This record gives sequence, C-alpha cells and structure tokens, in this order.
Amino acid sequence: MNNIKAMAHKLRLPCIKNNYLEAINESMERQYSYEQFLEYLLSKETESRANNSISRRVKAAKFPYLKYLTELKYDAFPLEVANHIRELQNLNFINQGKNVIFVGNPGVGKTHTAIGLGIKACMEGKNVLYITTPNLITELKESMTLNQLTNYKKKFINYDLVILDELGYITFDKQGSELLFNLLSMRNEMKSIIITTNLTFNRWQEVFNDPTLTAAMVDRLTHKSHVINIKGDSFRLKETKEWLNS
Repeated sequence: MNNIKAMAHKLRLPCIKNNYLEAINESMERQYSYEQFLEYLLSKETESRANNSISRRVKAAKFPYLKYLTELKYDAFPLEVANHIRELQNLNFINQGKNVIFVGNPGVGKTHTAIGLGIKACMEGKNVLYITTPNLITELKESMTLNQLTNYKKKFINYDLVILDELGYITFDKQGSELLFNLLSMRNEMKSIIITTNLTFNRWQEVFNDPTLTAAMVDRLTHKSHVINIKGDSFRLKETKEWLNS
C-alpha cells in the first residue's frame, strides 16, 4: 500500500494517492474486472483534475462572489430578456468574439448574469477576468507609471472573456478615458467583453467627458454585439422590503 501511495505521488496522481483504498473496495463490491477497475481509477483522477482546473480558473477570474445562472430568477425578467440570456448560455458569443452589454438600473441582475456567464465560461475551459471599470483604470495608470503597460495589455488581450463591471458610476479624466479606449480597442472583434452599465449609450459622455472618444467607444463596443436592456425594479430593494415586512 505504501508503494502505491509513493508511486502515485511521484506520478502526480493525487486523487489515486488519496482514494485508492476506496476505489479498491468499491471495485470489489461491484465485482469489476481488471479493465473496469483501471478505467474507474483513471476516470476518478481525470474528473478530479477537471474539477481542480475549473476551481483554478474561477479563482484566477477574481469574481467578487460566486453567482450561478441556475440561481437567476428568469420569471422576474421581461420574456425577451430572459430568452436572450438563455441564448447566451451556449457561449457562442465568446467563440465569435462578440461583446455583451447589459444596460439597466442598479439591482436588476446585470452583475449576477455577467458573473454567471463568466463562471460557465470557466467551467468550459475559458480564461476569464472580472474587474470593475474604476479598478481597471487604476491598474492601467499604475502599470503606466511602472513602465509595465505593454505587459499589462498583452495579458489583458489573452483572456477569452473579460467582464467589465460598473461602467457609469464614476467619471474618468482624459488620461484614464484614453487608456481604457486603447485597451478595449485591442480586443475589438477578436475577444469578448461583457459590460454592465447603469447608463444608456447617449449618457456615456458623462463618464468619458469627450464626445469624440465616447462616440468611437460606443461604436466599437456595440458593433455586432448583444445589447440587453434590463428594465425593472431592483431585486435587492424588493428583497429588503420583503424582509422588513416579514
């Protein structure tokens, strides 16, 4: 038994190392043949590695919390919105390099849906990054100060999916707006971005303070993209009222 454990450790087979006794007992109970036992043992190792790989990608994505598509209350959305979200779950928009833009008031489910799509992408082997727009601007400026902007851009472009949350809550100076525009332009029609915003496109100038840059930004991000306008009251406000009433 010690030899089995040592060799599994040397071959980097942690699932077999930690669970071989259980596998032997279960195989004996089910009267597996040698071939079935070997297949069972290797399938457990493969399944464990796949789950660990998903966990690593989810952790690397830096989601602020975990929200799954199965937790969405589809009946709370307008039918057209619910159907559009269901359509996005096949993740074809990522393979096609298309963007998704969720527009709506705070609390209507934009971030939940975006994170749910991001987690599903992680589960299907995609590399994902979640970041708020203000934090992205801050990181870009810090990278430029440290002369690491080129490396930052290379890393950013390699993500299969970037989730850019909370566009519209904070205005940016000229430098920040230009850095963001250049960065997002690099992914245009090549790699997907999910954007959540509380502002309709005609109000984006309030954030970027430059009509020309704003027009170019909107034009590039919306070209062949999925734009989903989620109307309704805040789910969080509804839940708070229900809690107070109870």
